[in-house]
Amino acid sequence: MAAIFPVIMCGGAGTRLWPASRPSRPKQFIPLSGNRSPFQETVDRVAPLAGGDGVLVVVGGAVHRQTILEQLDEIGRSAVLLLEPEGRESAAAMAAAALWTRRRQPEAVNLFVASDHHIPDQKAFREAVTAAAAAAETGRIVTLGLVPTEASSAYGYIAPNGPGLAEVRSFIEKPDPETAARYIAAGYLWNSGNFIVRADVLDEEIRQSTVGLGEAVARGLDEAREDGDALVLGPSFASAPRISIDYAVMEKTRRASVLPVDFEWSDLGSWDAVHASGEGDVGLHVLEDSDGCLVRACDGVMVAAIGLSNVGIIVERDAVLVTDLARSQDVKKIVTRLTQLSPRHLDFEGPVEETLDDGAIRLAAWLRQSALPLWCTLGQNAQGGFEAFLSLDGRRLGASAGVRVQLRQLQVYADAGRLGWQGPWRAALQAGLENLGRGLADIDAFTLHERGLLEGALARIALSAPELIADHSWAEHGRVSGDGPKSETLVEAVAKSERSSACVALLDAALIWEDAHDRPGGRALADRIVTQARNRFLDARAGVMREISTLGASDDIDESPIDPGRQFEWAWLLTRYARRRPSSNALQLARRLFEAGSKGIDLKRHVVIDAMTNRGAPQSTRARLSAQTQWLKAALVLAEADDREYFLTQAARAQRAVWKHLLPSGLWRAKMLENGAFIDEPASADSLHAVMAAHAQAQALNGLLRPATRAALNLY
Repeated sequence: MAAIFPVIMCGGAGTRLWPASRPSRPKQFIPLSGNRSPFQETVDRVAPLAGGDGVLVVVGGAVHRQTILEQLDEIGRSAVLLLEPEGRESAAAMAAAALWTRRRQPEAVNLFVASDHHIPDQKAFREAVTAAAAAAETGRIVTLGLVPTEASSAYGYIAPNGPGLAEVRSFIEKPDPETAARYIAAGYLWNSGNFIVRADVLDEEIRQSTVGLGEAVARGLDEAREDGDALVLGPSFASAPRISIDYAVMEKTRRASVLPVDFEWSDLGSWDAVHASGEGDVGLHVLEDSDGCLVRACDGVMVAAIGLSNVGIIVERDAVLVTDLARSQDVKKIVTRLTQLSPRHLDFEGPVEETLDDGAIRLAAWLRQSALPLWCTLGQNAQGGFEAFLSLDGRRLGASAGVRVQLRQLQVYADAGRLGWQGPWRAALQAGLENLGRGLADIDAFTLHERGLLEGALARIALSAPELIADHSWAEHGRVSGDGPKSETLVEAVAKSERSSACVALLDAALIWEDAHDRPGGRALADRIVTQARNRFLDARAGVMREISTLGASDDIDESPIDPGRQFEWAWLLTRYARRRPSSNALQLARRLFEAGSKGIDLKRHVVIDAMTNRGAPQSTRARLSAQTQWLKAALVLAEADDREYFLTQAARAQRAVWKHLLPSGLWRAKMLENGAFIDEPASADSLHAVMAAHAQAQALNGLLRPATRAALNLY
């Protein structure tokens, strides 16, 4: 038997269940008949059908991504998530899932189900699907037809050509009650909206029946980007015709069959249907001398009712519905009136997320007013040495600060001067350079990482205050000249390095030298570092930069953790590298690494985690401040090169993640735990280097922020 790929369709607003169901929280994600939402019940019902060969697919709107992932996590399920940039009705959504399936297993069978149906007998449902799948393998498009229990005008009807699994004679819109009674007498079935069809068959039918639909969906899938656990369909998807699958395919095809089924089913489309499930009551309520009532009270609200019969009372924070349950289909009329009367009650008020522009302006003010003054006063001692740590109440801890801390802080204050900070950056640099010189007994003993940091510090100082370097003879000790660093010895060291992090700082420095008046020493060094890094650390099969060398690595490397932040950092560097080398494929690699890093974004806390497995599963769920800045830098620089809207959205998300760590005092909490709390420890000076680099990248954006924002990002 062919593999089954169940597809759960999460579209629909459920307006007849207002005020509980609204666009930002539609009915499929609300517990309506028990403790789980209809979406969660649907996942549990269809996931076993995938077996070992199939894959569970969820198609939903980008605005519901967080809810979908959280509800999957609550029940311990996983799925491939296809996100629509905007809803285009069922035909486009099904076309995207079918084409995605076809590209992986052309003859796999898709089971398409709505996310909001109530089917208590899961076993009977799966048995029906298995029987329908056998017919689908032969090329039929099979729908499940419910044996009606009443002459309802709430559902569409199907006229079968005979008993059992039969061809469909016609699909019929929702009739009036009298017509519905005639249909039932003639053996018609309710249209359940469940479809079982081979992926390639549906793809071909859509392309033949509706002009432009298949092509728009295919382009949208080709343009799709991986974003954490989701695949976001590209902008071309929004050009697909807005049409239902019934109109697009089922009313035109000659392949349609219907399988009658007789299990309990409801689309939970109105409050009387929710009441009929027997599990619709929610919240604290007291009923006196009342019967047949449905009461749903939000947290913190008590509902009391006296002498009522067959009434629904639905209470939300901002709205209350009281309805005769027999009239609950008319709730849609209320929603229509609200469009003019009170539009704000059509949806819940969501949290206002800080924009990229506003967050960047706030970050510039934080650096200018708090962080930079703090770390060159309390954070720098009388000898000019920078402190390694400050306690969160602003006390020096006297911890020994190594060369790396000194070099990183020199870079920070050189960049502060270049960006116009009016504080004592020059004095901080001068004192820091003198202190550094006293501690450099042997530059050749530096690790490769420290050499890179030294080059970076000197490059930044050369851009902001070159005369300061001239005062220190050690700066010319075989390391730099007016054209930039001497590359021979450094590249030899890169070739021997077993850590990609050592190459990162050196490549950053080489790119700064190259950008500073196109100095050839930096260009040559950057070329050689990128070549060596790709040869030594790129795992082409997994699409990631490994931390340790892949040369001669055993198969065990597949089990080694991947640092998502490091993928973002390499994406940042390679995008900068590609600017002057448009013919290289460095930008394509940068995009791949960004996508790899995105798999490490925890969508509950909206932060980049410390480590993940080869398949993107979380391995260490702590989150460091530095990883958030790497995400931000990569998104900002890629926004200038590719898919501006997508990467600016990513940058805004990353910037909000950075702000989770920062404190008003100019300090920070560097390590977030899985529960969102932070490790209580002093602030490390290293983090200021990471934040300043992210700010400098935002300040360098060309025309992507508001004009007023660009002026506000200067540090003067």
